Amino acid sequence: MTATPTRTERGTHRAQRERVAALHAELTGNGLVTWTAGNVSERVPGEDLFVIKGSGVRYDGLTWEGITVCDLDGTAVDGVKKPSSDTDAHAYVYRHMPEVGGQVHTHSPYATAWAARAEPIPCVLTAMADEFGGPIPVGPFALIGDDSIGRGIVGTLRGSRSPAVLMQNHGVFTIGPSAEAAVKAAVMTEDVARTVHLSRQLGEPLPIAQADVDSLYARYQNVYGQ
Repeated sequence: MTATPTRTERGTHRAQRERVAALHAELTGNGLVTWTAGNVSERVPGEDLFVIKGSGVRYDGLTWEGITVCDLDGTAVDGVKKPSSDTDAHAYVYRHMPEVGGQVHTHSPYATAWAARAEPIPCVLTAMADEFGGPIPVGPFALIGDDSIGRGIVGTLRGSRSPAVLMQNHGVFTIGPSAEAAVKAAVMTEDVARTVHLSRQLGEPLPIAQADVDSLYARYQNVYGQ
């Protein structure tokens, strides 16, 4: 029988761990997760490390101590909590997409319903054109426990404008330049998944011309906001 490795808490990167712990409230507040499922991670700037929620840790009362520091191979280097079962997937993405600074995984119900059908969410809303620059794609089926999910995420999103992928029969994974940006993408994914589903109950949604999608995306990414 393999002994459980001893974990230590040195309190490194505490401010970032506190911030990432607090971001998990956006997942529960927006109905994106249930019980202990789902997670937020963020790359540590300037270091080959990232922080991620501990495996099976409850959202209620989540503090910095529930966030574990890992290296880019997915090995825990600080914290007493065993890192998320999705750690290898997150690590693979960070290793192969250096522009990614944050990631989120959810099983949000409407978006996961699309994932269960292995069906991309078509870009039929201006809000989708703004945030995703086109449809939300579907990634391959992959089992949890190694970097297979990470490989599917990278293979699907590399070269795509979408910050979100629906992993077949699984759920939503989002990326962004920060953890907050990835959380925003996860919230938006569920919102548009619900709206497009409701639209399809009334009939077939009308597509947006590609030129208009491109224009909307450029405006939102480069002009919108302060």
